[in-house]
Amino acid sequence: MTHSSPKRLHGLDALRGGALLLGVVLHASLSFFPQQIWIVGDDSTSIGAAMVFFPIHLFRMTAFFLIAGLFAHMMLSRKGWLGFAKDRAIRITGPLLAFWFPVMAGIVTALVWNAHVQGLVVPGAPPPPPPTYDWTNIPLTHLWFLYVLTLFCIAVLILRAPFAMLDRKGGWGRTVDRVTGALIGWWTPVLLAAPLAVAMWLDPRWIAFFAVPTPDAGLVPHTAALVGFGSAFGLGFLLDRRRDLLERIARWSPAFLIVAIGAGVAGWELAGGPSIAPMVEPTQAKAVAAAVIALAVWSSAFAAMGLCLRFLSGHSPVRRYLADASYWVYILHLPLVMLAQVWVQSWPGPWWLKLAGVSLGVFAVCLLSYELTVRHGFMGKWLNGRRIPWRRAPAQPAAIPAE
Repeated sequence: MTHSSPKRLHGLDALRGGALLLGVVLHASLSFFPQQIWIVGDDSTSIGAAMVFFPIHLFRMTAFFLIAGLFAHMMLSRKGWLGFAKDRAIRITGPLLAFWFPVMAGIVTALVWNAHVQGLVVPGAPPPPPPTYDWTNIPLTHLWFLYVLTLFCIAVLILRAPFAMLDRKGGWGRTVDRVTGALIGWWTPVLLAAPLAVAMWLDPRWIAFFAVPTPDAGLVPHTAALVGFGSAFGLGFLLDRRRDLLERIARWSPAFLIVAIGAGVAGWELAGGPSIAPMVEPTQAKAVAAAVIALAVWSSAFAAMGLCLRFLSGHSPVRRYLADASYWVYILHLPLVMLAQVWVQSWPGPWWLKLAGVSLGVFAVCLLSYELTVRHGFMGKWLNGRRIPWRRAPAQPAAIPAE
């Protein structure tokens, strides 16, 4: 069996960075939906904004957790359980705790501004009572992925000890590697879609358009989110033991893409387009929708993974820079997106131009702040595990005085 290799996987770096960066476009598109499902609603709306959102949302976080699991095993193998725990606490749980309050403050600022713009706040009137939060509804915002990653890393540390005790001779490990190999092929999305489809079918709050529900409120994630993202993280963890299987995923990526497109189109129709009505009862129609959308989720995630392994496996300074910056961009972006949406909501112009303006403007602010305040200082080492020193201009040769 082929186990972990020190070779850097540039294609997976690119996919991880791309998944985070696409979050900017994803959240920016929400204000342009034909029906208002977001706090900020723009004057210019189109079904096209929902068509931008839907395919991105299908694959993005499943692919992210798949790669996160692979990198987690790589780090555990390299640093041991103590080093792994320390690194994850610093670079995942630490940013969640440090940035949650500033992010919430930015979001509240955007909400208050939007309320003033919409005339919902009358000068001199008493403010509405603040919401009450507890462990069931605390808003994790878009930083929920750090909370869920923390839970998965804790699970890894809990499960590794009994497994290591039972596998002193390596027999269980070889069996797990063989099972992992049997999982990977053209049939992989079908196998993985089955438990996710059941979890979504049984969830009375499930909204088909949003596929795997994002656990962004409360400290106990949705069952469907745990099944979908947990299985992605777990499979990625096992794939690092069998790096040879990545070539198989890349080879099957065209088939995954064809299935993803077909299932995605069918899933859109079964969801009723950008409908936010939950499918409450576990009916046959809901079962069909859950099965098709689960297949679209997994086939699109594997298509993205395989295509990046095939076409982005070489080193690129630009892709590496964006991959490094993506963590900071994702942490910072949501309040900026909301503020920009409030600012442009009444401007004249087509929705796609305003969407592009909001996305590019937020990218510019985030990347500039990354370059000036993060990449070359202690925050770069904190978030990315390394600090990139500023480039110094080459020393000029001393002038030779004329005689």
